[in-house]
Amino acid sequence: MQITWYGQSFFEIKIKNEEKDFLSLTIDPFDESLGLKVPKIKSQILLITHSHPDHSNIKAVKGEPFLIEEPGEYEVKEVFIKGILSFHDNLQGKERGTNVIYKIKAEEINLCHLGDLGQKELSSEQLEEIGQVDILMIPVGGVYTIDAKTAASIVSQIEPKIVIPMHYKIPRLKLKLESSDKFLKIIGAEKVQPQKNLKIKSKDLTKEEIEIMVLSP
Repeated sequence: MQITWYGQSFFEIKIKNEEKDFLSLTIDPFDESLGLKVPKIKSQILLITHSHPDHSNIKAVKGEPFLIEEPGEYEVKEVFIKGILSFHDNLQGKERGTNVIYKIKAEEINLCHLGDLGQKELSSEQLEEIGQVDILMIPVGGVYTIDAKTAASIVSQIEPKIVIPMHYKIPRLKLKLESSDKFLKIIGAEKVQPQKNLKIKSKDLTKEEIEIMVLSP
């Protein structure tokens, strides 16, 4: 499995199926209004956490992907996906509406993408639906989502093996978000060096302590 981050909450996950062929799963493609370059991607599966322009540029993804935009359980090309209802704010969606958390299982690895989560904490029902997580993609930039302190608290709730921060200030991004520095300081990972992408197999997930993985957009 290979995980690539393009900024904001935009990820491409390349998954190897039982026939040893790779398929592409894309999450939350943004549009050019953000000031970031929109990559050319062809995918078989596309997940959208909510309909805001910086997360739902469906046209950016080529190849007629299977589109998922709602909570529910799905199986697509040997990939198991669960969409879990959550909120874009801490007022039950009254300010910014709803958000879909995605739990993805592929190659015997459990991934979780929190989208634009705005809740101060996850409910017991949400945590039960999320279940075991190997790799967590979590917003840390505040303003429109949870901030660094809340993100660190939610990491403690979920207890993943690997954490990938997302949705924070990067060069050329027009949105005024906080950087990832505060989150990395709180969680004790200030010296982590950014990587181009994450290549991983299920057998690599053996560490007892949580690992922070910073990806370069």
